[in-house]
Amino acid sequence: MILDLLEGISDATTSSEQVTSDILLLKFTVVNASIVEKGANQWVLIDTGLKSSGDDILKIAEERFGRGCSPEAIILTHGHFDHIGSVIQLADKWDVAVYAHPLEMPYLTGRKDYPVGDSTVDGGMIAEMSPYFPNESINISNRVKELPTDGTVPGLSGWKWIHTPGHTPGHISLFRESDRTLIVGDAFTTVKQESAAAVITQRKEINGPPAYFTTDWKAAKNSVMCLAALKPSLVIPSHGKVMSGEELEKDMQELVRHFDEIAVPEHGRFVE
Repeated sequence: MILDLLEGISDATTSSEQVTSDILLLKFTVVNASIVEKGANQWVLIDTGLKSSGDDILKIAEERFGRGCSPEAIILTHGHFDHIGSVIQLADKWDVAVYAHPLEMPYLTGRKDYPVGDSTVDGGMIAEMSPYFPNESINISNRVKELPTDGTVPGLSGWKWIHTPGHTPGHISLFRESDRTLIVGDAFTTVKQESAAAVITQRKEINGPPAYFTTDWKAAKNSVMCLAALKPSLVIPSHGKVMSGEELEKDMQELVRHFDEIAVPEHGRFVE
């Protein structure tokens, strides 16, 4: 029932935003996905949203690229339910490979489940509901491949993937040096994801990764510091609104300096 509520909110407010000339942000309220173009009818999908997001993604892709279109690849920032919800539907429909970090493979090949969501982190209603969110692994052994060890991103020249663990062991972010665009995944957010009110209104504020699913806060802090050192000019988060320019620079510096106060909950199973 909790997941049905999230799916319903997401379905009711599906929209898209042209963030750059070649990046289309797919907004499902509770989570974002991205389409990155690389040429005429050539594109890659980053994450797949909730299970209910699949039909919307297919419709948006068909409207943009034509009937029978398919991406070069699907890239997963990590394997949580709100990022892989429609990956089976889409990968089978398009007959394409799915790529993820090696440390995410146990969760994508049916070998290991994520920890149950932690309702004891302080934050709000979504955090309190998190133990009811799906944490089970999926099995896409026939589709999933490990990302190249050289940091390149299949189907996307000019981009590199960066290992940003903390939220999950194999979490990645994607960075394009030419314009310093960062697709951050859940390494940090621009909304207080633990709060239902903040998620529904999309009140913008830079924050750490969703606390109820984050298992290694030391690694999460190091990942934020690593991403801040890239000095991104544009950040596309999986949760929240796009940030850029002086606002982004100021808020990222604040997050780095005060990560423990801003991001780390006072209580929780994984808080040291």
